[in-house]
Amino acid sequence: MRPGAYGPAAHQHPARQAGGALPPERGGRAGQPPQPGAQPWESAGRPPEATGRPPGGEGRQAAGPPGVPRFGGPADADRTPPVDPGATAVLPPVTRPPADPRMDATGLMGAVPPAPDAADGGDESSGEPPRPRRGERVVQLRPEQTGEGYRSVYSELTRPTVGSRLRTVVRGTGELLITFGIVVLLFAGYEIWGKAVIVEAHQSDLNSQLAQEWGADPTVAPTTGPTVKPKPPANGKPVAGLYIPKFDKHWVVVEGVSPNDIRYAPGRYPDSAMPGEVGNFSVAGHRIRSTFWRLDELKTGDAIVVETRTDWLVYRVYQQRIVKPSQVEVVAPVPGKPGQKPTEKLLTLTTCNPKFDNYQRLIIHARLDAVQAKSAGRPAELET
Repeated sequence: MRPGAYGPAAHQHPARQAGGALPPERGGRAGQPPQPGAQPWESAGRPPEATGRPPGGEGRQAAGPPGVPRFGGPADADRTPPVDPGATAVLPPVTRPPADPRMDATGLMGAVPPAPDAADGGDESSGEPPRPRRGERVVQLRPEQTGEGYRSVYSELTRPTVGSRLRTVVRGTGELLITFGIVVLLFAGYEIWGKAVIVEAHQSDLNSQLAQEWGADPTVAPTTGPTVKPKPPANGKPVAGLYIPKFDKHWVVVEGVSPNDIRYAPGRYPDSAMPGEVGNFSVAGHRIRSTFWRLDELKTGDAIVVETRTDWLVYRVYQQRIVKPSQVEVVAPVPGKPGQKPTEKLLTLTTCNPKFDNYQRLIIHARLDAVQAKSAGRPAELET
């Protein structure tokens, strides 16, 4: 678009010119004054009919820089129209409150104003930090340079000391001891209560085996004829029933005293006498809650009942003692006198001592007191 009297400059608002007054219009093209005697459309090169605008630019003013005449007039002609009150406005001056000289430039960002002077009521001097109260610890927030380097809050709080190392060792030792104690308690619980359930299950199986080996119940069909001497069974097989009425306990005694034999039941020493025979019927058992746990509570005169295929044998305790594991003469045919010929029918029970250990042996000696046939029913000692 060519610049001219009706170009973009003609649409500028008069209020935007300097001084607030309307500038004189330009009549020529490209900011040049028209020739004398020439019409404005002649200078622009287009007749008024082609532009569709009135001749002479009537009804519209062309904007231009100050000093440029309008419609070809001289530059020094003072033809400025009066100022339009609606085109300009006088803005009132903005007043700002006086700044506090004690506030710095960061006051708008939330900076803390400086502490009041001592003259305002403070007791301490401005250069001395406040004294910490009892129980408080003052830590420098900014790193400070020392002979060993910079020291900061992080280094003050994380630097290992003798006390921190000692606390770490004590804490680790305590955790290990607690863990070890829990493991020991779990093992003790298994030894006391866990094994009891297992032993009772195996005892039930041994009872069934013993009933099958003995065949028919002699209380229903009593046997006649001479008594046949029983033959020792194989290791691990049931031999007889053992009852201690004082504890209300009952076990099936198996053959053998190896760890596998007496794992779930008391075991008979292979070289000892059979139940009811002359000699020493010796039985060993573990000191666990399901077996000989309370054996030390037996006193003189307490009854121990042994069940065989045909009879009930009632023994009475006459001695209790503690010996070393090497004193095997306690299970000899005559206890404490190996090689001597026996004349009595004895019963010996052995177990570990003390509880939870095995560096001693607890020995219970009993003597046969009565024999009752199974056809006559259960002995009175088992009924009370």
